[in-house]
Amino acid sequence: MALSVLYIGGTGQISLPCVEASLAAGHDVTILNRNKTAVFLPKGVKSLVGDMNDVAYGELAGRRFDVVAQFRLYTPEQMKRDIATFTGATGQYVFVSSASVYEKPVRHYLMTERTKLENKYWQYSRDKIACERLLRDQDKLAYTIVRPSHTVRTATPIQVGNPDGAVRRMIAGKPVIVAGDGSSLWTLTRSVDVETPFVRLLGASAALNDDFHITGDRGFTWNQIDEAIARGFGVEAIHAHVPTETLVRFNKEWEGPLLGDKTWSALFDNSKVKRVTGPFEASEDIDEILRDSVIHAKERLKAPASAESDEDRLVDTIIAAQDGLRP
Repeated sequence: MALSVLYIGGTGQISLPCVEASLAAGHDVTILNRNKTAVFLPKGVKSLVGDMNDVAYGELAGRRFDVVAQFRLYTPEQMKRDIATFTGATGQYVFVSSASVYEKPVRHYLMTERTKLENKYWQYSRDKIACERLLRDQDKLAYTIVRPSHTVRTATPIQVGNPDGAVRRMIAGKPVIVAGDGSSLWTLTRSVDVETPFVRLLGASAALNDDFHITGDRGFTWNQIDEAIARGFGVEAIHAHVPTETLVRFNKEWEGPLLGDKTWSALFDNSKVKRVTGPFEASEDIDEILRDSVIHAKERLKAPASAESDEDRLVDTIIAAQDGLRP
């Protein structure tokens, strides 16, 4: 059945492939974003320019969409506005949350949708939890919560610091930081592997007023991830293993992304979403998973590097300090 679908966002890591897949499924697709990203949209996609702070955003309440897919919402205040805007204006409101909402470290080796929602370290994740709670605590707007994990397309999945900066270090033969011993297991999922189950959730009655994560079924160590990125550039990865607590002492801003997420192993049971959408396959080949990320990084890195960054100097300082502790 063809649906009218509004994507708020629509050109990001995950949303653009979902827009393309929705169009291929025969849906009538409109996107709303700030039009600041130079992305080629497929023929047939309608585009509205604006963001959630525009007065015109509230006027969306006067339009009717079968589905609203919200990729650009991060705070409870934004969620309150969306509930007010889209109640009565859509049959299904899809909120793209984050798998970082799950408690870390996990108490079971596989996370399910029943895993406790709590993050003591990262405000980003706590805000997503609060947004989910607002949806569950009301009964006028039918919703579906989707929790992607680390999903890749154009970005490079680096554990610590600026991704392009870390890749430049690899190319220059300099070590890159890995938290701990690099053996924790991390799930990477291609955007093209998320699009199929995501689009199958649209308009599905079994998906209403429920939550689902969509990820790959296999994990890789951070050492393996770095090695695969380096392999894509024809170099070797040199790892500098540093305890997470040390990294956070040097840079407090790393606390959320590390202690709130990437330090811990993160593996997922996707059986719940598969019961609703049917089976789907996500690549388990790390080189294939990272292929597009490497292609996009190579394009970005054609630009000449600027002078040594503050972060690059900080990384060298941390590595030197850690090396000074070795016998």
